[in-house]
Amino acid sequence: MRGMNGLMMDFPLTLSAIFRRAEAMFCDREIVFRRPDQSLHRYSYAEFAERTRRLVRVLRDLGIRPGDRVATLAWNHGPHLEAYFAIPLAGSILHTLNLRLHPEELAFIVNHANDRAVVVDSLLLPLWECVRPHVNVPVTIVIDATESVRAGDLAYERLLAQSSATDIGPDPYEQTAAAMCYTTGTTGRPKGVLYSHRSLVLHALGICLADSVGLCEHDVVTPVVPMFHANAWGLPHAAIMSGAKLAFPGPHLNPPALLDLYQRERTTLTAGVPTVWLNMLQVLDANPNAYDISSLRMMLVGGAAIPPAIIDGFQKRHGINIVHAWGMTEMAPLGTISRLPAALIESSDDEKLQQRAKQGRPVPFVEIRGRNESGLVPWDGRTMGELEVRGPWVAGAYYNQTDGDDRFTEDGWFKTGDIVTIDGRGTVQLQDRSKDLIKSGGEWISSVALESALMGHPAVAEAAVIPVQHDKWGERPLAAVVLKPGTSATAAELRSFVAGHVPKIWIPDAFEFIDAIPRTSAGKFKKTELRERFKDYRLP
Repeated sequence: MRGMNGLMMDFPLTLSAIFRRAEAMFCDREIVFRRPDQSLHRYSYAEFAERTRRLVRVLRDLGIRPGDRVATLAWNHGPHLEAYFAIPLAGSILHTLNLRLHPEELAFIVNHANDRAVVVDSLLLPLWECVRPHVNVPVTIVIDATESVRAGDLAYERLLAQSSATDIGPDPYEQTAAAMCYTTGTTGRPKGVLYSHRSLVLHALGICLADSVGLCEHDVVTPVVPMFHANAWGLPHAAIMSGAKLAFPGPHLNPPALLDLYQRERTTLTAGVPTVWLNMLQVLDANPNAYDISSLRMMLVGGAAIPPAIIDGFQKRHGINIVHAWGMTEMAPLGTISRLPAALIESSDDEKLQQRAKQGRPVPFVEIRGRNESGLVPWDGRTMGELEVRGPWVAGAYYNQTDGDDRFTEDGWFKTGDIVTIDGRGTVQLQDRSKDLIKSGGEWISSVALESALMGHPAVAEAAVIPVQHDKWGERPLAAVVLKPGTSATAAELRSFVAGHVPKIWIPDAFEFIDAIPRTSAGKFKKTELRERFKDYRLP
């Protein structure tokens, strides 16, 4: 500080500061993770800090230099958390690899990032062996290494045991890159997004705000969203900063395993994509009172819109509060969160439910606007436009992209590709991705709203809506529907059901009953496959 009338010192916002705080203040807090054999491993923040410092030394001794990319190919567990901090603290860049991608796509990403080392679960070595011949990564470190590990690979635990804890050194410049993820879009090549120390710290602070996720020391956090997907939505960084207990599921993401973990560890906050919660609701409904998950204060959902019927089902039948959030890889990823505005506290249950089904209002420092072919759209809750965002953790460009990208504007706005409406309170409601919007006779039809309405039917497990060609209207909606086991429904019944929820011209012209809806690596509906499957569909 320069004095009473001077400016405050420019304190660096870095992951190093988060790490030092956790090490000093929360040494007795616990980190729990499920191993591949389903046993639970427990250790303290103090042990985590010691092991992280050892890993920093290991990386430096292996010749990993500042700015080098170090990849991880791992599930959600303690060693992955250690890498989350050790790699940036060593001055390098954490690069999480999406283990659900095809080996060819992984090879492209590794080569594009020019990764110099990889930390990989032994369970995922078969996948890495498919990638390895097509990349040049000098160092492979194997978590839970066994005798059968390939010659030349290094065992994670042995390296830590042979090393010693190191001084992590001075804070890096806060604008230095600390981590990177690649987008998981369904069209085109994946694109790299770099996150600075500063952006990750501010993002963690945004998560901890009371009207945001409100993460704090008293929480027990179970990130179901993978640590390889958009930094597990920033929850590991925010939890370590706050001193929250972490309970990681490892590779066991089926509903019974997750519910058992919630019950054992008294989880208060969990986060994942809608498919996880859709499956979990079915298990809970089929097994009433089998699990005590009364400790849960928030089930965070993102990645896609979740139907109001699912939100209502969790709340009324199981006392669980689902909170909608929205964001993107390019946003680290938090953008909006659906907390009930003060003005709606006294509103009806139905009004509250409709509000909670929206993607919510932007968290502090994230600015939003919508734009269509006529210009900026009014905040009237009706006019659709493409959502544009800017803020301190919103990317300004893609990594190592030489041809530019018109999604980034010179004044900092990012064009998300999501079609939304924004109401007078700044509440965002996702209507569609621009490429999935159905354009029928000059009218825009939201496939998301149709899917949400269809999944409110008691017989419907999942529904995806795509456009098909129509001679008169250009495009009309076709609904691909997956029914729950042991149930039945006809196209006429579903048409009648959605008629009370959407405008008449939105009602699908056709229904196709299928066994499963294809998904992307992030768990979203992969509509490109559905469009290909039904590309020759002809409406009567």
